[in-house]
Amino acid sequence: MGVTTTEASAGADTGFRRRLLDGMAASVRRRGYPDTTVADIVRAARTSRRTFYAHFADRQECLVALLYELNQRTIDRISAAVDPGASWEVQARQAIEGWIAAVQADPPITLSWIRDVPALGEERARRFQRETMADFVVLIHRLTDTPHLRAVGVRPARPETAIILLGGLRELIAVTVEDGRDVESIIDPAVEATRLLLGPRP
Repeated sequence: MGVTTTEASAGADTGFRRRLLDGMAASVRRRGYPDTTVADIVRAARTSRRTFYAHFADRQECLVALLYELNQRTIDRISAAVDPGASWEVQARQAIEGWIAAVQADPPITLSWIRDVPALGEERARRFQRETMADFVVLIHRLTDTPHLRAVGVRPARPETAIILLGGLRELIAVTVEDGRDVESIIDPAVEATRLLLGPRP
């Protein structure tokens, strides 16, 4: 069976969207988001402004879409890194190492998530931040809510505690990237903070 005109059009739309997201990423890496323009994005994507506005209302919407993908990949990477049968100490380190590996894959885009989105101040940006934080809170709760960890005194992470941990780790990552230091250098203190906040209780 051949490809229909509708299917071909949908595939083309998906391809253009991918190119625009990649164009946004390329410009953020090169210039930073504040200095990125729609012209920069379409130039990197090798397409037109008309195509851009067929997919995104503006550059903020394009950035949010790009960062949504980043965060989903980060969550998937952390999940895949943790062995639920390992000791609590090993699981805590695996989770942090998974996150740091995701940061190392694209430090400028991670920094944009931490620094640029809150500065946008728009309703959709605030909604994105809350939804993203909620996704990470769910991840932490799921990783800590296992029979294996309950048996050693680890209780499922409360949302408030998870948010405190996430906020601190995000800021530590941002400062480290901004200072040009290797993010692997923060693994040990990040693991220690995770153990203190989420570890076994009497």
